[in-house]
Amino acid sequence: MVLPGWLWLAAFFITPVLVMLSLSLQTGDFIDGFRQTFHFRTYADAVGTYHVQLLRSLLYGAAATVCCLLIGYPVAYWIAFRAGRHKSVFLFLLLLPFFVSFVIRTQSWNVVLADNGVVLGPLKHLGLLPDDFHVLATAYAVIGGLTYNFLPFMVLPVYVALERVDPKLIEAATDLYAGRLAAFVRVVLPLSLPGVFAGVLLTFVPASADYVNAGILGGPSTTMIGNIIQTEYFTNLDYPGAAALSFALMGTLLIAVFVYARALGTEDVLEVTAR
Repeated sequence: MVLPGWLWLAAFFITPVLVMLSLSLQTGDFIDGFRQTFHFRTYADAVGTYHVQLLRSLLYGAAATVCCLLIGYPVAYWIAFRAGRHKSVFLFLLLLPFFVSFVIRTQSWNVVLADNGVVLGPLKHLGLLPDDFHVLATAYAVIGGLTYNFLPFMVLPVYVALERVDPKLIEAATDLYAGRLAAFVRVVLPLSLPGVFAGVLLTFVPASADYVNAGILGGPSTTMIGNIIQTEYFTNLDYPGAAALSFALMGTLLIAVFVYARALGTEDVLEVTAR
């Protein structure tokens, strides 16, 4: 039963990863070709040159993940416990932007947040903002774009976890003289941790590796590691350097995910999920 899945992973994940690993250790150029020399120095050079962009990507990804959690958890909670028979409608509205291309959705924010756009233009005309005020090409624009694009990745897992919470447990907590806040902290929040755990992973990993938002909404001072990898691949044609940066990013994300899992208590989360 699992053989098709393993074959799929072997063909479209393991094999490309091994090819990239081999490529990251090669030397040469695009014209004369690359050859395997096991040049590990490429990793040190790539990370040493672009460590600022790597750290910035992790910071932007973490900030967007926190914003998604702060916004998404109340949304998921409201849909799970307050939406009633209209849950499907609100979930559909949440997913509706996904019917539009990722790039187009991001580009739309470029129009909205323009210096004289539909938001900042009237505010500047009324004198509420200075004429030189801008949002684009700042960290706030990039993080805001990441938050907007990856918000459903946080809401849906949290909603699924909250949907599984038995209302009788909350009633039992209130019968034991627990207030709404105490019932939430002692009952609802612990049972929703599996959804929070999954939502953070689904948001942080792609947000940290994203390059579209930084490319459209950001500027030279907000370049993320994904933009560097794209430039190395398609502009500079430095395939070994780009592959080394990709592996450095993947390794950094794996370490961050491992630390997060240990801090949250993965075994406890999995036990709650199994129940």
